[in-house]
Amino acid sequence: MLEGPSSTPPSPEVNSVPTHIAIIMDGNGRWAQNRYMPRIAGHKQGVETVRGVIKACMERGVSFLTLFAFSSENWRRPSDEVASLMQLFLGALEQEISKLHENGIRFKVIGDLSRFEPKIVEFIDIGEKLTANNSQLTFTIAANYGGRWDIMQAMRKMMAQSVESPIQIDEEIFSKYLSMNYAPEPDLFIRTGGEYRISNFLLWQLAYTELYFTNTLWPDFDAQELELAIQSYQQRARRFGRNSEQVQIALPAEG
Repeated sequence: MLEGPSSTPPSPEVNSVPTHIAIIMDGNGRWAQNRYMPRIAGHKQGVETVRGVIKACMERGVSFLTLFAFSSENWRRPSDEVASLMQLFLGALEQEISKLHENGIRFKVIGDLSRFEPKIVEFIDIGEKLTANNSQLTFTIAANYGGRWDIMQAMRKMMAQSVESPIQIDEEIFSKYLSMNYAPEPDLFIRTGGEYRISNFLLWQLAYTELYFTNTLWPDFDAQELELAIQSYQQRARRFGRNSEQVQIALPAEG
């Protein structure tokens, strides 16, 4: 027997183009190995792909783009690869922040920044402050990020505040302590590279997100591939707990 109302928040408005797209950029290393190149060459090509996907998202009217660049588990990779990734990240920050600002893009980074060298943290801070008032697209990089870490840090913040001033805990209040409290939950999740898992990425936020997996390696993911993902999203019936008849009634009439 059902007891009481669901704790699930009200269903968000469903748009034909996803408001928020989140992507795990997988396959850089394999792309390079397939071409007998060092793995870092794949990561460099992946940066070029990021530029193209940002442009394509802006052209399609996407408001939020979140990319999983470096997970908290990625520190387990060979030390030389990690060092190369950190240098690539620093170089990209130096080169791209001003370009993002010129294009009206708001730049954000989520994750535990304590393990990054001070120079990287400095450029992140500069970029976030410089672009804070931009509104064309909110572009978020998840770096040294993990979904479990995000939930735990939110719990710690909430518990620390509740000691000083007791608060009523519910999903809406809890979500305000998460790293992405400034953005709506993703409508569409994309993972490139042929793997079928979410790998500790935005665990709380992906509860009702449409999932799309492709065998295409990240360096080969272009505007056409993004369009295929959006077309797949447009064919989904986003129910949010409702039945198919309710979904049909809620759909806007075609003019």
